[in-house]
Amino acid sequence: MFAPRLADLWGAKERASSAEMTMETMLRQIGEWNEDHGAETFGFVDLAGLNWNLETPVLIERSLRRGEAQLSATGALAAETGAHTGRSPKDKFIVRDETTENTIWWDNAVSLTPEQFETLRQDFIAHVRGRELFVQDLYGGADPAHRLATRVYTEYAWHSLFIRTMLIPPERAELPRFAPELTIVDLPSFRADPERHGVRSPTVIALDLARGIVLIGGTAYAGEMKKSVFSVLNHLLPERGVMPMHCSANVGEQGDVAVFFGLSGTGKTTLSADGQRQLLGDDEHGWGPDGVFNFEGGCYAKTIRLRPKAEPQIAAALRRFGAVLENVPLDPVTRLPDYDDGSRTENTRGAYPLRFVKGASPTGRAGQPKNIVMLTADAFGVMPPIARLTAAQAMYHFLSGYTAKVAGTETGVNEPQATFSTCFGAPFMPRPPQVYGELLKSLIAEHDVDCWLVNTGWAGGGYGVGERMPIAATRALLSAALSGELKQAETYVDPNFGFAVPTEAPGVDPALLRPREGWADKAAYDAAARRLVEMFRKNFERFDEAVDAEVRDASPSFRAAAE
Repeated sequence: MFAPRLADLWGAKERASSAEMTMETMLRQIGEWNEDHGAETFGFVDLAGLNWNLETPVLIERSLRRGEAQLSATGALAAETGAHTGRSPKDKFIVRDETTENTIWWDNAVSLTPEQFETLRQDFIAHVRGRELFVQDLYGGADPAHRLATRVYTEYAWHSLFIRTMLIPPERAELPRFAPELTIVDLPSFRADPERHGVRSPTVIALDLARGIVLIGGTAYAGEMKKSVFSVLNHLLPERGVMPMHCSANVGEQGDVAVFFGLSGTGKTTLSADGQRQLLGDDEHGWGPDGVFNFEGGCYAKTIRLRPKAEPQIAAALRRFGAVLENVPLDPVTRLPDYDDGSRTENTRGAYPLRFVKGASPTGRAGQPKNIVMLTADAFGVMPPIARLTAAQAMYHFLSGYTAKVAGTETGVNEPQATFSTCFGAPFMPRPPQVYGELLKSLIAEHDVDCWLVNTGWAGGGYGVGERMPIAATRALLSAALSGELKQAETYVDPNFGFAVPTEAPGVDPALLRPREGWADKAAYDAAARRLVEMFRKNFERFDEAVDAEVRDASPSFRAAAE
C-alpha cells in the first residue's frame, strides 16, 4: 500500500497486487489498502485496475473524465441514474440459511438459496473481468463499539464518491489494517437472469447475512448501497441490545437529544436541520447503552422544489464542491440545478457530508434521547399538527409507520394513498417488527422519553382541497415540544386517535390545532376521519396477537365530533 502520487492517479504506474502474481496477471492498483485483505479475498480475478479509497477531488475528476456525470455551476457533481430513480424493493432478496431461518421476518422478505446466491456471486466476478473498479473502505456507525467495517466495490466513480460521502471514512492511518466485515459489490451494468439466479428481473439486490456480502446489479440508484448497510445493521444490532432506527436526530444546547422517525417526504431531513440545534444525522441511527449514534457520515436529502428560505442548511450544503446531485436537471447553458423540475422523477436527491452542515456534530454521537418525534404527512387532512403520545401509543404508531403518498410522487398514484411501513422503514427491517417495537418500548420506559406525533401533511382539507401544513408552524410546535413548554400545555383528547393535543402553542393559530374546525365541510372531514381510522385498524390486525392489551387499546376509533 502507498500514498498515491499524481502520476499514479492518471494510470502511469502498474504493480502486482501480491508477490504471487505473474506478469500475465499484473494488476494496476492505486491508493491505500490492507494487502492482507485485497480484492483477491473476495475472489476477483483478471481485473484491469483497482482504485482504493480515492478522495473527493480525484473521484470527481474520474467521474467527469469517464462521462458519468456533469459539474454543476454551484460545484456539485450531477449524475443521472437511468431507469431506476428510486429503490427497487421487489428486487431485494435475502439468503435463507441456518443463520436467517429463524431470525428474518419472512412475510416481508423474499429468499434465495445459498446456491443461487453463490451462482450470482460468481457471475458478478466474471462480469468485471478486464474492468476497472473503485473501492472504498468505510464504517457504518459512529460508535466504535457497534460500527460495521464495510468495503464497497463500484464500477462507477460517482458511486464511489456517493458512498464515501454517506458512510464514515476511517483515518488514513487505519487503512493498512482495515478488515471488512461486510462487502458490497455494486454493478449497474450487470443484468441478472431470473431463471439462473432465482430472482424477479434483471435488477437484483441480494444479501447474504451469514457471509457478510451484498450484491447490487441492474440499477444505478445509489441509495441501494446505503440502505443495504442499514439493512445489515438492522439485523445485527438488536442482538446487542441496540435499537436501529430509520430516523434523523439532533441535540439542543442543553445536551437534550431528539429523534425524528419518518418515511420519505415527511420532513426528517428538513426538520432535523435546525440552526438552533446540533445535527447528528438525517436518516439512520442506533440507540444503545451509551446513547444515540449516527450510522452515517453524510445526508441524503430530497431536493424536489427545494427552497433556500424554508431549508437553508440543505440548500447551502448542496452549493458546495463535493456534494452529489442525483437526477436533478441542470440548465444546459448555465448548468444551474433546477430543483423545480420533476420530469425525471419526484425523487430528486442530494448527498453531502455532514461537515457541510453548519454546527453539525463532529462525532455523530450524543447521549440518551429526551424526545422522540414520529413524523407523518397525512394527505387526508385528518390528523392534528402535533400530539403527545403515551408509551403504548408510541409503540402503536411506530409499528403502524403511517404516512400518505400524493398524486405525482409515483406512477399510477392519482389520489392520496395511505402507506403503512412498519417501524417507519419496513423494507430495511429484516427481523419481525415486534423485535424492534419491544426494544423501543423498553428504551422509552428506561429513559423516560417524551413522545410526539407530528403531522407535516395537509390542513383545512385533504390533498387537492386543503393546504400543506405551514413549515413555520411545524417548527414552532417542535420548538415548544423539545423545550418542554408544550409538555405543560392544556390539551384535549383527539376524538379519533385518543392522543393528547395542545389547545394552544406559541406562534401557532389555535384553529390549526383542531383539524375539523379548519374544514369548510365538516361532514367531509368526518368521512375522511372514518376512512383513515378504518385503514389504521385494518393494517394493525396483523400485530394484534403480537402486542399486549395496552398497545391494542391505543388503536384509533372514529367518533364524530359534536357540532
